[in-house]
Amino acid sequence: MKEYIHKEPKIDDISVLEPEATYSYADYLRWSFEERVELIKGKLFRMSPAPRRSHQGVITVIGNEIFNFLKGNSCKVYYAPFDVRFPNQPNDSDAQTFTVVQPDICVICDFYKLDDAGCKGAPDLIVEILSPFTASKDLKEKYQLYEEHGVKEYWVVYPEEAVLEIYELQEGKYVSKGKFVKDDVVTSSVLVGLELNLQEVFADIQ
Repeated sequence: MKEYIHKEPKIDDISVLEPEATYSYADYLRWSFEERVELIKGKLFRMSPAPRRSHQGVITVIGNEIFNFLKGNSCKVYYAPFDVRFPNQPNDSDAQTFTVVQPDICVICDFYKLDDAGCKGAPDLIVEILSPFTASKDLKEKYQLYEEHGVKEYWVVYPEEAVLEIYELQEGKYVSKGKFVKDDVVTSSVLVGLELNLQEVFADIQ
């Protein structure tokens, strides 16, 4: 495994990074370029440019519904950019942590996973809104990552098709609860009592 060697304290030009190198969260903290990136098991992934309006609309509606539902609840909802680190062991240092991602929406119910840098450990629920740039990563690398680290519920939104698919962790493996469309009202096994009307979520999608 090729290790990245620090050449300077801060890096503000992404082009100097070696695409095939292995990076840690300690490396990530040294980067000051504007482009958003994620690390998955040490591999660098560029994030999509400014998302489409439909993408932003879906995030806004889902996020607002969850936020309103959680008022007075100990669970908290956060929106990208918000760093979620997945160490292999709870006490791993920044240099020993090789995965940091920025889910579109995540819900964390364990207060002790939160710190000033974001979240260290698995959120209880993650929502990713697919784009042509990120679809492969969200459906493969992130799916496997979230399953492996025990994210209890993973929602994948296909905005162009106006579809939401929900995966629920059962005995360590994701099981699809189905693909839901505009006429459906979806519920969550993690946020018991939440009802999300997909007519409202996909209102601006023809």
